[in-house]
Amino acid sequence: MKFAGYHPDRGDSNGSVRFWLEAAGASLVTALLVAAPFFRMGIMVGHDFAFHMTSWMDVAQQWKEGILYPRWAEWANGGFGEPRFLFYPPLSWLLGAALSLVAPWKDVQALFVVVVQTLAGLSMFAVARRFLSQRGALLAAVFYAANPYLFLDVYLRSAFAEQLACAWMPLLVLAALELGRLLETPRRSTGQTGAFFAIAFAAIWLSNVPSGVMASYGATVIFVWAALEKETGQPLWRGAAGLALGFGLAGFYLLPVAYEQHWINTATLIPEGAVPTKHFLYAQPYRDLEFPKMVSFNWIASSTAILILLVLGLAGIAVYRRVAKAEQNSELRALWRAFLALSAVATFLMLHVSWPLWQFLPKLAFVQFPWRWLAMLALAYAFFLAAALEQRRRRSVWTAATLIFLIGGSATYIVDRGRSEGRWVGVDVTPSMHQDFIENDQGFLGTPEYFPGGAEYQSYFSSHLPEKRPRVQILPAAGSQYDTPKADFQIEKWTAEEKEVQVNAREPVQVALRLLAYPAWQVELNGQVTTPGHSTALHQIILAVPAGESAIQVRFKRTPDRLLGSVLSAASFLGVTAILLVAWLMRKKMIWNRGQVVEEPAHNPGDSAAA
Repeated sequence: MKFAGYHPDRGDSNGSVRFWLEAAGASLVTALLVAAPFFRMGIMVGHDFAFHMTSWMDVAQQWKEGILYPRWAEWANGGFGEPRFLFYPPLSWLLGAALSLVAPWKDVQALFVVVVQTLAGLSMFAVARRFLSQRGALLAAVFYAANPYLFLDVYLRSAFAEQLACAWMPLLVLAALELGRLLETPRRSTGQTGAFFAIAFAAIWLSNVPSGVMASYGATVIFVWAALEKETGQPLWRGAAGLALGFGLAGFYLLPVAYEQHWINTATLIPEGAVPTKHFLYAQPYRDLEFPKMVSFNWIASSTAILILLVLGLAGIAVYRRVAKAEQNSELRALWRAFLALSAVATFLMLHVSWPLWQFLPKLAFVQFPWRWLAMLALAYAFFLAAALEQRRRRSVWTAATLIFLIGGSATYIVDRGRSEGRWVGVDVTPSMHQDFIENDQGFLGTPEYFPGGAEYQSYFSSHLPEKRPRVQILPAAGSQYDTPKADFQIEKWTAEEKEVQVNAREPVQVALRLLAYPAWQVELNGQVTTPGHSTALHQIILAVPAGESAIQVRFKRTPDRLLGSVLSAASFLGVTAILLVAWLMRKKMIWNRGQVVEEPAHNPGDSAAA
């Protein structure tokens, strides 16, 4: 008997490879179509474009300095720097910088979209092939790689980190379903499933923090739903263990963020907790504010949500009618219920009526924009749509035409919206401009939330910083009667994490470094660790230097929280490796034992008589 999710050649390695090659081809073609406007129109400057592009460039520059894993953004704030790479998840800026090694900067944006959406399609295919036919799984991959919310992320927001996080989401949902035992025939042991869940969960957190928060609550919804369905608390305990292991894998990033957040200006992320209220579906507060572009974007995001919910609802009804008639589709039915619960929660959190939850649920406000929950709805949207269409061959032409009209129309509108707002540069202007800022030792704008020292420093800094400042300045010593200090200096080394300066002063002076004060900087004067001062206005490191020859060394040290986070990640990684290795060895042993079993011939009574 054949049913959705059953493949006669699934045990055939050649057939499996062919299926994955088909999925890779379909995902790649879809990703190229998604990125096609870049090839024709050039650079798209969305809301977060400058932040991501400058991050990629800064990382690529630090690789040239021999710094494999950057922590301090050297060129932010006009070259004064900021601890951006300590606080922003690493996977997106590492990928963006890596792509610059194989393509010019003007093409990195488009290449990033192609790579990530191909990964997203394969991720959804890995989930869908468990429940659907090969045709259905390919449809799910295509629908997810080109879902309407993606176009908002790519063509209006340039939210590359969130786009990358969404590529891991399907794998997280599948692992959560298996870990909650909502699927009757688990493919892996509990330990293996927990390990895979932890890997997917950590990958999301290491891609984008708001997506990490959504993944945490989304997985919790699945575990709670499993506990209610199974009438046992085991899914909750297994889910808690998987979450803990995932947090452990990402500990090298999360622990320093949690500990060092009071060293920066995080209050700007959520000013007085008011951000979510302005971004619910068709939110009203912006009517009285002078932000017409934000009003427009909220309308587009809200309309995209309506489109996704409409398609999801119709496809969900079709899938329900299908699974209700077939007893063998118990796993598909379990997935349908889980997606229904997840979609209901995501939809509720996008409505203003959910505001009390945004105020009281831990860290939920860090999602910032309620319409971000469309990332969760996109999962159910793509899967239900594929499941509803995989067996409807007679209506495929009309259905394909309708989908092309809906998806293509919404995508065309979003792309054209960017053009009407003047966001399409069309040439290599923006990357060249940012690259010139680095080559001219000028730097670029920083981010308010990562500015060390507090909001008052950041406000003064952004309004008083000259266009270009020298790396080292010699200032009169406190109380000196001379306006022009008598001293010379020579820069011996100047990288993102190390500064070495030789000073020859004929009187006591102050040396001001083009560097923002931050507790992780260790300053040595003539081999002795010292505590530098900082300017009242700019929060800039200033060091008192005596007369004579002096050597100044400044290094970005490994603080205890970073060390502990690295140890936690290493321990979690060893735990995951041990789990997977033991499972692999046990599987090999079972295969070997089966090969050693020799079936003994049946006993024939006539043999005894003949003897």
